[in-house]
Amino acid sequence: MNRLLVSSAGVQHTCPGPCRRSERRSGCWRWRAAVRPACEGWTSDALSVPSFSRGNAEAMIEWPNVTESGRRELGLKPEELQKSRCVLGSIPVVYYSVLLCIGVPVNVLTAVALSRLACRTKRALYYYLLAVTASDILSQLFIIFVGFLLETAVFHREVPALLLHCVSAAEFAANHASIWSTVPLTVDRYVALCHPLLHRQISYPARARRIILAVLALSLVSGVPFFWWSDMWRNSHPPTALDTALVWTHVTIIYFLPCSIFLVLNSLIIRTLRRRQRQQPCQEEPGPQPAPARRLGKTTAMLLAITSAFSVLWAPRTVVVIYHLYAASVHSDWRVHLAYDLSNMLAMLNTAVNFFLYCFVSKAFRSSVRDIVLLRGGPLFPRSAPPQPHAPNNASISSLYSGSNKRSHREWRPGKPS
Repeated sequence: MNRLLVSSAGVQHTCPGPCRRSERRSGCWRWRAAVRPACEGWTSDALSVPSFSRGNAEAMIEWPNVTESGRRELGLKPEELQKSRCVLGSIPVVYYSVLLCIGVPVNVLTAVALSRLACRTKRALYYYLLAVTASDILSQLFIIFVGFLLETAVFHREVPALLLHCVSAAEFAANHASIWSTVPLTVDRYVALCHPLLHRQISYPARARRIILAVLALSLVSGVPFFWWSDMWRNSHPPTALDTALVWTHVTIIYFLPCSIFLVLNSLIIRTLRRRQRQQPCQEEPGPQPAPARRLGKTTAMLLAITSAFSVLWAPRTVVVIYHLYAASVHSDWRVHLAYDLSNMLAMLNTAVNFFLYCFVSKAFRSSVRDIVLLRGGPLFPRSAPPQPHAPNNASISSLYSGSNKRSHREWRPGKPS
């Protein structure tokens, strides 16, 4: 026979089944397991007591003798009781807080340094790198600060559904912009190394800015369908056709498609460089030829470092998302929950590593950062070569024109013997 028990808050609960005399001394354990989450604010994970066997735990969850009104009073559902527990605890909160406190200032410093280099050299390369840095800042603000820290850690995702979906669309848009800003950089380096004459005609700052604006606009549009992204932390139902379509669209946009582009273009770049290195001993001539090769090598090393870091850091998250879709759910399996947390932490690390890659590869970037840190506000343009008012936009064409003029002056000298 069921008995009514009164908790310390004065709420009546139904005890599921008769209690033995030994259990009355400290209270029925089945009643305590059902009431403690409601009275003490515990999550449903606290119900997975290690000392009980699986059969007893399932018997507790089924509640055969509890009435429907008793379940409504408890406010718990069987699928909520089977939620996976967070193994990492507060480690993700500390990790994302440190990453945000370090990543945002570092990216702001990177943006200022790249802006000075872009204004000084008028190279499209620095405009593409500046777009990558700006997209990383947006990703840190929307995904880390708003998504992980505010929604999850502070509000525990207890926010209006409309706001939750709007933030989700903004997070995906920032994520797509951060990844796809690297694609024009890769294409620009491929054209510069494999088709240098074409690169001198089509690569200049005005066109780079238009390409960057187009990429940002497309990234914003691509984030709109993810307004209907399912909350995998709370939804326990099987994935629908819409969920499957959104997951595959997501992994294609953020990983498979850009990584395919990076793999093809980087392979062509490496093959071209190796072919030139084999041809260089045969065509060795006196002159300043090794300097451009070293400069192109550093730029290529920077590109390979950026794309390789992205491919490595985003691979675990892509695998876990697909595994969650078909094999096991983050909602119910704590191992998938743990893998998803760790993969997100690795993926977000990609937004803060580019500064260190630039410092390791580029001497000009290190010099610009040093001037900013030491508050050396030098001129944006070098004093030896001030900008001309009627100079063409294409810096490569102007350099070729000036080189041909110097060559003609060297050939004609008044005192040169015949």
